[in-house]
Amino acid sequence: MDGAEWVAVAAIAFVGTHFLLSHPLRQPLVARLGEAGFIGLYSVIAALTLGWLAFAYRAAPASAPLWDVGNGLWAVATLVMLVAAILLMGSLVKNPALPNPGGAPVVGEARGVYAVTRHPMMWAFALWAACHILVYPLAANIVLSLAVLVLALVGAALQDRKKQRLQPDTWRAWEAKTSYLPFAALARGRARISGFGLHALAGGVVVWLAATWAHIPLAGWAAGIWRWVG
Repeated sequence: MDGAEWVAVAAIAFVGTHFLLSHPLRQPLVARLGEAGFIGLYSVIAALTLGWLAFAYRAAPASAPLWDVGNGLWAVATLVMLVAAILLMGSLVKNPALPNPGGAPVVGEARGVYAVTRHPMMWAFALWAACHILVYPLAANIVLSLAVLVLALVGAALQDRKKQRLQPDTWRAWEAKTSYLPFAALARGRARISGFGLHALAGGVVVWLAATWAHIPLAGWAAGIWRWVG
């Protein structure tokens, strides 16, 4: 197998074991091993498969880009990554989808990033993956980014199903005020743009600037606005 195929095998192992352990196998394993034992097993498998994926990606030889990447694609990716950074930072506060968020999910008005989507963190990772496919179209990178995209978006859908089972009243009420797809709740009038805090807007801009600048020392080439500035 070539480098991209090894990346694909490792990605299937990483994403597949995550879904299996997080959903169909979780309850029987917890019953057998206990909560602490399950977390230990999950952590070991996740670390091993993630390490394998990282090793396979770094070992994959460079391939020819599958399409030309000009300033137009870079401009689109740069703007989308700003949106992703705002979603990510906004999702760190009062996120009812996170484990043990400090109470039942909020079923009042969806504000800030939750008016955009009830899964802002997952969509941030998905947008990151899509942007990296767009501007770095090497086979191994496309495989890795697709794995992240599937993990994020399928994971968000499976999370909805789990929350519906564990919190049938509060989560369904939250779903009625929000949307899985970005901007769908806004388009249908179930939510409105309001309540974006500084942690989302200012924090998102800072993360966007820092993360794109970090490509210069880490990858050896400029990303984001740093392609045109500095």
